[in-house]
Amino acid sequence: MGLAVYQAAPGFLAELLAGLPTPEEVREPLALVRGEVPATLPAWAQNVWLEPVFIPIESIGDAAKKLKAIQRNWALCPTRHHRRAALIEEKLPRVSAKPLVFGRAAPSAPLGAWTLWEENLLLASPRCSSPFPGGEIRFEEDREGPPSRAYLKLWETFTRIGVRPGPGELCLDLGASPGGWTFVLAGLGARVFAIDKAPLDPRLERLPNVETCRGSAFGLDPRHAGAVDWLFSDVICYPERLLGYVRRWLELGSCRNFVCTVKLQGPGAPEALQGFADIPGSSLTHLCHNKHELTWVKLG
Repeated sequence: MGLAVYQAAPGFLAELLAGLPTPEEVREPLALVRGEVPATLPAWAQNVWLEPVFIPIESIGDAAKKLKAIQRNWALCPTRHHRRAALIEEKLPRVSAKPLVFGRAAPSAPLGAWTLWEENLLLASPRCSSPFPGGEIRFEEDREGPPSRAYLKLWETFTRIGVRPGPGELCLDLGASPGGWTFVLAGLGARVFAIDKAPLDPRLERLPNVETCRGSAFGLDPRHAGAVDWLFSDVICYPERLLGYVRRWLELGSCRNFVCTVKLQGPGAPEALQGFADIPGSSLTHLCHNKHELTWVKLG
C-alpha cells in the first residue's frame, strides 16, 4: 500500500483532516495517509507529496548528500527538530523565493519537499502536486492598480489552470464591487459585464471594455443573458444559493467557463460543497489567497 503526505495551508489543518481517510500520523501541517493519491486532490491540500519515503541519516552532511543524490531542488517543511533541519537546509542548493510575475508560467523544474521526521530520519518526496515551495504561490503584487486585494485570487487561479480569458471574450463578474476581478479581466483585454449593488472603482467604470449594471449579482436571468465565455463570482452569499444559480447556467449550456468563490457559511454548506464537487469536469481548491472559502473552477 502506498503512502501520501498531505500538507495543509496555515490554519486549515482541521479542514484538511475532515476530508481525508484516517491518517497514520499528523504533524502540523502534514498528514500521512496510507493508500494511493486520489485522482481528484483534496480541496484543502495546499501541496501533496506524491512519492514520500523515509530516509535514515547519520549526520547533517549525510542528510544533504542523500537529498542531493535524488535531485537538486528541495523545499523544507519544518515539523520538528527545527534547528537541525535548518542546518541541513543550508547545505542544499538554494531555491529561489522570488515572487512570480503574473503572466509567467509556473516553474517547470522538479521541486521536492522534505522534513526532518526524527533526529536521524528524513521524510522526503521528490515529486509533489505543486511546483511552488509548500504549495504557496507568491506574486509580485500590483499595489497601485487594483481597488482590492481580491485580484490575487484570479491571478492564482489563472496561474494554476494555465488558462485565462482572451481579448474580446465576454466575462460576467458577479458581485464585482469594488472591482478587483474586473481589474484583472479588463487588463487581459476581455469584455467585462460587472454586476453589483455597489459601484465599481471609477477608474474601472471608465474603461471602454467594461460595462456595469447596478443590481443584485443573481438578478441576471441566464435565459435572457445570451451566451457568455466566462462567469466569475466572488459574491458573499450562502453556497447553496450560488450552486443553484450555477446550475441554471449549466442547464442552459450558455457559458463555457466558470470561476466562483464558494464562501463556507450557512447550514447547507457541506451539501452545497458536495454539489459543486459532483459537477463533472470541475474542481474545488483552497487557494493560497483564499480565506475560509474554496474556489470552484469548470472549464468548457
